Amino acid sequence: MENAITKRYSNGEVTVVWQPARCIHSGACARGLPLVFDPRRRPWIELASATSEQIVAQVARCPSGALSIEQEPKA
Repeated sequence: MENAITKRYSNGEVTVVWQPARCIHSGACARGLPLVFDPRRRPWIELASATSEQIVAQVARCPSGALSIEQEPKA
């Protein structure tokens, strides 16, 4: 996966990293936080719709590891 696409979505506190090539489309993200993760919307990840803590907890439930978190440095 050297040339794999990686997308980042940030709210200033956390960044959700999405690696589409790893995604198995289980839907766990959309079922857990449908206002944040909506595959029918573009962009499909909208972090303003939940707290950073909720987002981090939901991303941790991703079964494929396609979603991960990068913590933003503290100012």
